[in-house]
Amino acid sequence: MIETRLLRQFVVVAEELHFSRAAERLHMAQPPLSQAIKRLEEHIGYPLFIRDKRSVELTSAGLALLDKAHELLNTLDESVAYTRRVAQGIAGHLVVAMINLNHHPEFWRALGVFREQMPAVEIRFVEATTSEQVALLESGEADVGFMRTPGTTAPSLTIERVLLDPIHLALPCNHRLAAASAVKLEALAGESFVMSSRALGQGFHDQILTLCKTAGVTPRIAQHARQIQTLLGLVAAGYGVALVPASFESVAMQGVSFRPLLHEAPPELGCVALNIASNCTVRSPLRDAFIDTIKRYL
Repeated sequence: MIETRLLRQFVVVAEELHFSRAAERLHMAQPPLSQAIKRLEEHIGYPLFIRDKRSVELTSAGLALLDKAHELLNTLDESVAYTRRVAQGIAGHLVVAMINLNHHPEFWRALGVFREQMPAVEIRFVEATTSEQVALLESGEADVGFMRTPGTTAPSLTIERVLLDPIHLALPCNHRLAAASAVKLEALAGESFVMSSRALGQGFHDQILTLCKTAGVTPRIAQHARQIQTLLGLVAAGYGVALVPASFESVAMQGVSFRPLLHEAPPELGCVALNIASNCTVRSPLRDAFIDTIKRYL
C-alpha cells in the first residue's frame, strides 16, 4: 500500500518539475525527497520521472499517476473535513420520525431555522406513530422522534416534553352540544366516540379513557382511525365525537366544531404532550445540535 505522504511528495515534485524547489515547498532536504520518489517508483515498478542534469519530466506513468493522485488526495481531504464536521455536529445525516405535526407551525419554523444554520445536514423524515417511533429509536433506525408520551416504559430513551396542548372536544356542527361555548366532560356520557387504536398509540389512547373516567364517562367507541385528520373526517360525517389536541383547530375541516372541555381532572391529564425523544445510549453531536435548535425555536 502506498503511503499518502509519498503521494503528496510526488505531486509537489510533479508540479514543480524541480527537486530543489519541491523540497523547499515540502520543508525537507532534497536527498530524502529523492529517496522517497525512488521508493514510490520501486513500489509501482516503473519510472515516474525522466531526470537529467538540466530538467525533470514526467513519464507517461507519472502523468497517469498525477491525475489519480490529485483525485485521491482531494477525496481524502474532503473526507477528513467532512468527518470533522460530523464530529462537530455540523454535517452528516439524521433520520427524524414524527407523528403528524401539520397543526404545529412553530415546529416547521424551527425546522427551517435548523436547515438555514446547518445546510450540510441531510434529514430523512419518517411518519410514524408513537409506538412505532419507540421501536425505531431503540433499534437505531431513527435518531430523533417527535411523539406523544409512550404508554410503555422505554429505559434507553430520553423523552423531553416541548409542547403542551389542551384536549378539546371535536363534534359535528349540528350536534346538540355545538351551541355551547364549552362542554362539560360528563355531558358526553352515552355519546359515540371515534378514537385512535390503542395499538397505534397506547399512551394517548389510555389518557383519553382515564380522563373520561374522572367524569364517570365510558366512551362507546364507534370507529377507530390511524390519523387524527381521519378522526375529524369521521366526526364531520356524524360517526361520533372525538377528544383531540386543541392545536388541530388550526386544521379547518368543514362540518366540525371544536369546544374547550370542562372537567375536574388533574391539569396534566387534560393536556397532551409533544415530546422529543432520542436514544440516550447512542452518542451523536449532530442529533444533539438538532434537538437543541428545535427546542430553542419552538
